[in-house]
Amino acid sequence: MSTTELCDLTAVDLAGRIRRGDVSAREVMEQHLGRIEMVNPGLNAIVTLLPERALEAAGKADEAQARGEALGALHGLPTAHKDLMLTKGVRTTFGSPLLSEFVPNEDSLIVERMRRAGAIMVGKTNTPEFGAGSQTFNPVFGSTRNPYDVGKTCGGSSGGAAVALASGMVPVADGSDMGGSLRNPASFCNVVGFRPSPGRVPSVPAQVGWFPIEVPGPMARTVADAALLLSTIAGPDARSPIALDEPGARFAQPLGRDFSGTRIGWSSDFGGLPVDSTVVAVLESQRDVLSALGCRVEEACPDFTGADEAFKAWRAWYFELSLGGLLAANRGQFKDTLAGNIDAGAQLSGPDLGRAERRRTEVYQRLRVFMERYEFLLLPVSQVPPFDIDQPWVEEIAGTTMASYVDWMRSCYYVTVTGHPAISVPAGFTPDGLPVGLQIVGRHHDDWGVLQLAHAFEQATGWWRRRPPLVGA
Repeated sequence: MSTTELCDLTAVDLAGRIRRGDVSAREVMEQHLGRIEMVNPGLNAIVTLLPERALEAAGKADEAQARGEALGALHGLPTAHKDLMLTKGVRTTFGSPLLSEFVPNEDSLIVERMRRAGAIMVGKTNTPEFGAGSQTFNPVFGSTRNPYDVGKTCGGSSGGAAVALASGMVPVADGSDMGGSLRNPASFCNVVGFRPSPGRVPSVPAQVGWFPIEVPGPMARTVADAALLLSTIAGPDARSPIALDEPGARFAQPLGRDFSGTRIGWSSDFGGLPVDSTVVAVLESQRDVLSALGCRVEEACPDFTGADEAFKAWRAWYFELSLGGLLAANRGQFKDTLAGNIDAGAQLSGPDLGRAERRRTEVYQRLRVFMERYEFLLLPVSQVPPFDIDQPWVEEIAGTTMASYVDWMRSCYYVTVTGHPAISVPAGFTPDGLPVGLQIVGRHHDDWGVLQLAHAFEQATGWWRRRPPLVGA
């Protein structure tokens, strides 16, 4: 089997072939390392590469299989971890010059669980400085390019992961999402990014145990692959006080479901957000797919008033908590936008946070009532298509000026505020050939239902099959 065929198989298919002995873990690793060597120099997705270590681990995986040992669900699959995830003994920079040589002495829980399930780390994927912003560039490694158009951004902050997946460097990858960092790069790169319910994949270690705004989660080329990864990383952990009790095994079950009569709320503009006309056109062209699946699609959107204030307050609070001391000692080594967020967090008062929490609760309650009528809410992932690689952030959408470097991502962070699970699934391409994702939001804790509808949509459309050209081929 050729490199191209192996590297472009789904994770489910590839894992099955390894398990059956059709191909060895070492062969799979060799071919993925070949793909990385071919395309990564032009895309800059994997920023720390460990080829010798990966090949050694693949050889040990084959030996374990030959001895008849029990195999994990991800046995032999190459993966790369976001450069915000702690990896024991492997450099983790957070995209910051201050940590360019930092080597942790522990793994993040998601890394630990993926390794236990048999995944083999090939390296780390690029991210913005401390994960701040939905454009993947930093002063340590530079910019990560969109494989569908190297002159465009891949989004962020899990941008390196999305590009590595789209270009066949790895079959599964992890990421994290605060204001859209799993969903936005998935939309920009024609892959799947799933923001699970807070606590579904526990955040460990974490400075703040009860913080539901940022969550780790899976990325993949298909929904079934994302569900496979989720089955290995979800589940309770005593170190996280908000961890959900349900084990991850639920997500390894078949995703098929009959959606006849399922009521869906649909809004291509969140009831009034500015959205680029090319994004609207792509999404509107897909409405009939849902109807063909038997869904009852109605134009409807809940009131997200207060979501902007709540998200920005809690985001600033968290940045100040986690980075305030580092900024105080090294202000000249932070990008201005991030420093501004940290400063804003330091200026928050008790009443400011109280008002933000009241707003967050109000938005949640309005969405809860809305979803008593509708099982799902379908929305744009991103308000714009991929933009120029040299543009730090979107300053204007459809004639409306964006006040900050995060405002153009309100289509994601409004949903973040509610705590509901949400996924980005490939939904088509602009006339310029740039990917556009559809955001599917489910009811409180209904991660399974979100995956099922995303899978049905994916199977009906097949957009995920449209792969990018191989840069450097």
